[in-house]
Amino acid sequence: MSQLSRRTLLKASGIAAGMSSLSLDSTVAAKKSYKPELSLNMSTIMGQKLGYIKEIEIAAAAGFRSCEIWMPTLEAYLKTGGTLKDARKRADDLGMKIQNCIGFAQWIVDDEKVRAQGLEQMKREMDMLAQLGCPRTAAPPMGATKEAGLDLHKAAERYRVILELGAQMGVKPILEMWGHSKNLSKVSEVLFVAAESGHPDARLLLDVFHIYKGESSVDSLHVVGPDAVEVFHVNDYVKSIAPGQITDGDRIYAGDGEAPIAQILKTLQPEVISLELFNKTFYTQDPLIVAKNGLAKMQRILL
Repeated sequence: MSQLSRRTLLKASGIAAGMSSLSLDSTVAAKKSYKPELSLNMSTIMGQKLGYIKEIEIAAAAGFRSCEIWMPTLEAYLKTGGTLKDARKRADDLGMKIQNCIGFAQWIVDDEKVRAQGLEQMKREMDMLAQLGCPRTAAPPMGATKEAGLDLHKAAERYRVILELGAQMGVKPILEMWGHSKNLSKVSEVLFVAAESGHPDARLLLDVFHIYKGESSVDSLHVVGPDAVEVFHVNDYVKSIAPGQITDGDRIYAGDGEAPIAQILKTLQPEVISLELFNKTFYTQDPLIVAKNGLAKMQRILL
């Protein structure tokens, strides 16, 4: 090898080493500065039957600046004379960002007629959400939960259909995993469907509770990828209740149980972490206190 070649090689190696070090330093810095947006999923105070506007007001009063709404609650508000324009203005006036909507369109089922109805429902809901300024809607395996055997390749094709619809409507459908479902109950399954869809907007909606309920491995969450989860549901559980027996109502405040929440968040680093509870005990309490407690405990797990 000539002297010039050696010098060139050594110089290039030095640059590469420097770039590698810089990349590592940047990664470490990014992890240290990770500050997700804290959100309240309205399921947490749904049992008090406050109505759409009051739920937004409670979330804001508790200190949240982001929230997830539920489509049935929004529709009930509209049926009693409310308007999307007024709903958006109220959220804007309170400084609240609606990050996602929980909907239940049956877009994934094998029955063509039901699926067509589900697509129409999702289109109608996306139109409302676009007017609200909500950028996402949940896309759970609604209608395909009780019987196993859903073809995941077909599920991926159907997910792509609603992703393309979402690109047109300006609302991104995020694929939700349900640990109790006979289909899409594991991270590996939703990851396959999202990847197989072949669409750049494919994203996952994961949940501390559903990871446990579906018995997915926390140690393999690194394969999900750094940009795959924009919204993540936080909550907690006790391991004395086995995955097969635990129910949505057994969810407790994040940090009050035994879930490896810190490890999960460190691995996934979602943009938004949203408190999603269905605890009947909390439904008997002052919703403002419940929301404040939830926010304080979320902040604590991020310290």
